[in-house]
Amino acid sequence: MKYRIEKDTMGKVKVPLDKYWGAQTERSRNNFKIGPESSMPLEIIYGFAFLKKAAAHTNYDLHVLSKKKKDAISRVCDEIINKQYDTHFPLVIWQTGSGTQTNMNINEVIANVAHLNNGGKIDDEEKIVHPNDDVNKSQSSNDTFPTAMHIAALKILNEKTIPSIINLRNSLNTKAESFSNTVKIGRTHLMDATPLTLKQEFSAYVTQLDYGIKALKNTLPHLSELAIGGTAVGTGLNSPKGYSKLVAQKISDFTNIKFTSAKNKFEALSAHDAFIESHGALKQIAVSLNKVSNDIRLLASGPRCGIGEINIPSNEPGSSIMPGKVNPTQIEALTMVCAQIIGNDLTITLGGMQGQLQLNVFKPVIAVNFLQSAELLSDACNSFEKNCIIGIKPNYKNIANNLNNSLMLITALNTKIGYDKASEIAKSAHKNGTTLKDEAIKLKYVTEEEFKKWVDPKKMCNN
Repeated sequence: MKYRIEKDTMGKVKVPLDKYWGAQTERSRNNFKIGPESSMPLEIIYGFAFLKKAAAHTNYDLHVLSKKKKDAISRVCDEIINKQYDTHFPLVIWQTGSGTQTNMNINEVIANVAHLNNGGKIDDEEKIVHPNDDVNKSQSSNDTFPTAMHIAALKILNEKTIPSIINLRNSLNTKAESFSNTVKIGRTHLMDATPLTLKQEFSAYVTQLDYGIKALKNTLPHLSELAIGGTAVGTGLNSPKGYSKLVAQKISDFTNIKFTSAKNKFEALSAHDAFIESHGALKQIAVSLNKVSNDIRLLASGPRCGIGEINIPSNEPGSSIMPGKVNPTQIEALTMVCAQIIGNDLTITLGGMQGQLQLNVFKPVIAVNFLQSAELLSDACNSFEKNCIIGIKPNYKNIANNLNNSLMLITALNTKIGYDKASEIAKSAHKNGTTLKDEAIKLKYVTEEEFKKWVDPKKMCNN
């Protein structure tokens, strides 16, 4: 492998000739061999590119950066966003808690590519753009990394996660509406209870997601507040007057997402409560989906020896030894995703606690876990909706059998003959293996006509 010599304030470093990063990136690459290389998510890199472009334009507008340098930086940022240099960001998550090395990785790549774009050579000692003085102008790692985090988080939530959850919610609602006339037995404590419709049962799932979507959307304003302009500790040292608001506006323009300058930069650098809040909503949705998917798993259990009140799609063989077996694979995948998100929430919570004085130093791990949760939830919702929900069909035979065999229909007689007599009918029917109607008439508590009138499963669903 051929190398070139790059230098930083600590001296000279050998860097692969065909790579666009510089000395600080190479030092980090060698010092933090923890986990797989390039584990820093590209979503963070693209967030940085939007930020660096906005910063260059803002610095130009405020007369602290030349047009030539602004244009050079801006061009490279666009190329990064267009995924032209994905292989030039080799750093891992497990680095300094401020993400300084990733910030410098971005700065160095932009500076070197800008030089190449303007006719220079990668091994030229002097470059037309300096990674610190120009690309990082008016910035600190302490305010750029959290800004990139927020850009990446809002983009994935707006573009992937929320639309996927809404789509799943709508498919569940469509199914619920189609089940409006399907009366079935309810269950509490996994034991027979009074009847409800399959629509009513599924409507609970729709409402759970409604609340989850609302909770997630309510976190977006806090997540849209950017730390940029706070520089090192929140004071804005070395940034020109008006910088923070203008750069936030330009980030909004470039991303087509509404961002604002954080009202308190000291909070924006030292804490990541916005991520705690927003991921809490993702966890809420994961908890809801775990309940929904497990309910569907139970209702579909069987096909002959379980509840078997609904049929789910048969997507693939379920067993390597039992012929014809089909398993609820989409449900299992979704519940594993839910478990991962709930685990990520603990990591993010612990990360949020590491805000010592003026800086939170768990930024990379917070960002990575958040982005993983957002992406997994989106993908899992899409898969669950496509490969399970839209193919659900009621098993009317089993539904009718379970409904007619249930002793809990006797609840309808409570207000007519009293709890004690109704209980006696149910216990006698269970003991003798007879029907509720037979025992009620035998005990002379009701007539056949009264029983038919009062014990009507459909009427029991709509009090």
